Amino acid sequence: MARRALTTTAAAFATAAALLLTACGGGDDSPSDDIKGAGNSSGSPSASPSASAPGVKRPVIKLPSSFQLTFEDWTSSDPVEQAVLNDGKEELRAGYAAVIANDPDSDAVAFYDTEGVRGQTRQWIKSYTDKGYTVIGKLPAFNPKVILAKNGKGAALTYCTDETEAKTRHRKTGKVEGNPAGTNPYVLYALSLTKNEQGVWQNSSVRGERGKCSR
Repeated sequence: MARRALTTTAAAFATAAALLLTACGGGDDSPSDDIKGAGNSSGSPSASPSASAPGVKRPVIKLPSSFQLTFEDWTSSDPVEQAVLNDGKEELRAGYAAVIANDPDSDAVAFYDTEGVRGQTRQWIKSYTDKGYTVIGKLPAFNPKVILAKNGKGAALTYCTDETEAKTRHRKTGKVEGNPAGTNPYVLYALSLTKNEQGVWQNSSVRGERGKCSR
């Protein structure tokens, strides 16, 4: 299931990758792949009011049963870390929902992305929609790690995905495809998030590297 990553040269990403790579089972120096992950917020615990931006009207993101996005152990006893996890999940769900809905200009994606990264997310969505593809199957996201910036306005998030049962389907022909034979299904993602004036943790950069995770 080929994916396009949103790459960045920001120092925040370099810090996130350096600090959290080992936590997801990585350690080799293989080149990065062009990929992006997703998740399902159902069953997630709520963050405390101070951490979850009370009064903010978040977009409703719906995903069909044909694409099962799950998050394993995306919980933290720290309410701020939990808020980062919650908003990080919703940004990723928004991206997949936009692919499935054939909507590169998704308002939900715009809500969870900073202005600087929004155009790149749109290009990633269009890499599917322009070719007539949607996504199906199962994609678990697991082993999340959060590091909070000392100023309280930034965070680094890493997690892993398993693409073993994730596939694409052509909208017109119905042809279903998975990753090419021999492709490592495990992908590490490293994100930088910024807390906006509303208190929402928005994605400001994300990079994926295949083969950097294991179960």
